[in-house]
Amino acid sequence: MTAPMTSVQGSVLTEISGQIAAIQARIAAISSRSGAAASTATSSSSAGQFATALAGATPSSAVSGDVSTAGGVTGADVVREAETYLGTPYVWGGESRTGIDCSGLVQASLAKFGIHVPRVAADQQHAGTAVGSLAEAKPGDLLFFGNPAYHVAIYLGNNKLIESPEPGKTVHVTDVYQTPTSIRRVVATAAETPVGGGGLGPAQLTGAGINPAVAAYASQFATDEARYHLPTGMLAAVAQQESGGNPHAVSPAGARGLMQLMPATAAGMGVNPDDPAQAIHAAARILSASLHRYDGSVPLALAAYNAGSGRVAACMCIPPIPETQAYVAGILGMLGGTGDSAGLLAGGLEIRLVQ
Repeated sequence: MTAPMTSVQGSVLTEISGQIAAIQARIAAISSRSGAAASTATSSSSAGQFATALAGATPSSAVSGDVSTAGGVTGADVVREAETYLGTPYVWGGESRTGIDCSGLVQASLAKFGIHVPRVAADQQHAGTAVGSLAEAKPGDLLFFGNPAYHVAIYLGNNKLIESPEPGKTVHVTDVYQTPTSIRRVVATAAETPVGGGGLGPAQLTGAGINPAVAAYASQFATDEARYHLPTGMLAAVAQQESGGNPHAVSPAGARGLMQLMPATAAGMGVNPDDPAQAIHAAARILSASLHRYDGSVPLALAAYNAGSGRVAACMCIPPIPETQAYVAGILGMLGGTGDSAGLLAGGLEIRLVQ
């Protein structure tokens, strides 16, 4: 029978979360040393490398808006990529140069630069940051029509847009023909991007020992960590532990995709677990809700993600499940400590798991 968590254990859980928050607060440029870390590091040294890189990262809350842009991507870059689709026929559900729909055009144009947004217009409508009016819009901003959106286009400037409009037509440039319901900016301008950026970019993640397949989603991780106020690096660490970066992974229990969502959970959230962008977004929502429920306790939020919130809520502890205990230990190790089945260390604090 699981013993209830003592007040001492509770205070330690709170303190460990405070230590992770302190790591986030160390605002400094990523050292070039992290980029030179050997890719053949063991899982133990990889966790240490990731923690080192994390300690030097600007907190994700410093990201302007909800999408980070690695490599100095601009709205003009996105516009130029979208224009390469001019003349492509509209095909509902299409995602290629032989046929593409409105949200497919947006997703493909952004993905070219490592910026990941959901697949459908109604979900894309929540990406990035809001722009107040068309007068404030910049090239590369997304124009949405309807709420929830039934159509999306990319703003070109000078009251022009590019879109994949409807069956029987092709991707074309036209005037903005009606006032958009909403406008979102997913590519930060130079003036909006803080010095040092936010979160960890792909090079920093791989240099710190994270699987390159996981690091490929660095932009989306930073986006959702900023949006949901998660610890910097948390989503990358979860993805590493869950699937190793395989968006097609299926566990023996039936969990699917990059973030290993159970089908019932994914259905309840209205997401496709096999779509990495949707899966990351859903995982961020789940972890954010758990952090709120468990008073900011990162260990308990992680335990709930692995074992289910019901088990954690029943004892307000990390359940005595070996898989869950190892899971929490592994991720906390990447976030700034080390751990094993007997205990977890983070920021010099030891937390004994309930047996």
